[in-house]
Amino acid sequence: MRQRIVTAVIGGIVLLGAVIAGGVFFTAFVAIIASAAMYELIRMKHIKARSFMGLISMLFMWTLLIPAEWLNVVFLDHVSKSELFFVMILFLLAWTVVTKNSFTFDEAGFVILSAVYVGYGFYHLIITRNLEDIGLLIVFFTLFIIWATDSGAYFIGRKWGKHKLWPDISPKKTIEGFIGGIGAALIVGWVFHMFFPIYSSAWVVTAFILTASIFGQLGDLVESALKRHYAVKDSGTLLPGHGGVLDRFDSLIFVMPLLHFFYFLS
Repeated sequence: MRQRIVTAVIGGIVLLGAVIAGGVFFTAFVAIIASAAMYELIRMKHIKARSFMGLISMLFMWTLLIPAEWLNVVFLDHVSKSELFFVMILFLLAWTVVTKNSFTFDEAGFVILSAVYVGYGFYHLIITRNLEDIGLLIVFFTLFIIWATDSGAYFIGRKWGKHKLWPDISPKKTIEGFIGGIGAALIVGWVFHMFFPIYSSAWVVTAFILTASIFGQLGDLVESALKRHYAVKDSGTLLPGHGGVLDRFDSLIFVMPLLHFFYFLS
């Protein structure tokens, strides 16, 4: 437990420092974190990072991760990120034919889905931080909600949890913990809003908190299902007491695109 707390404190300070710094420094920081998460993901599938599939996975993820304006070079200024990614998918599918299925359709699917999961999740973290005036506050707001949710779910579930939430995916999570996480998020979220108001409507603030808390816990379950599928306990060992990068950022990268989708980041 002591090691877990120390890692959490140090990691939290580094993350918050990067968020405050913003700009190119934050983008570079997120790129490193995203690359580590992608490495953990391909390692779960027993893919070597320096193999063709490992390098292609990283390339696909980086294509979705980098800010769109970075693609505005002479020969790509008319192409969007989604268009470029689609063309890359076509070439990847063609490669299954060229290799006579030694590189399979299933492997291509893994590359594409993994790149979208990691790349777009962290991409939306970058573009959110880059929002003028409110970017810093929204990232902080989201982080505090997710951290409050995790803490509330853990302590409430540990003390009062009796009914399993989804035992086939994550045996330790309970319905009481799930509700406790939402309650903790509402308290912390509204306290944050009292000091640093972002939205004028109470309904929007509440909807933001509920979306981040509920889907953050769902994102955690998705990563738990992924680990169970590949029969691993943690995504990695980079963070002592916590596992890997993906174990710590699974909620955040699941939530950020959804906040954008629900128009909370406009």
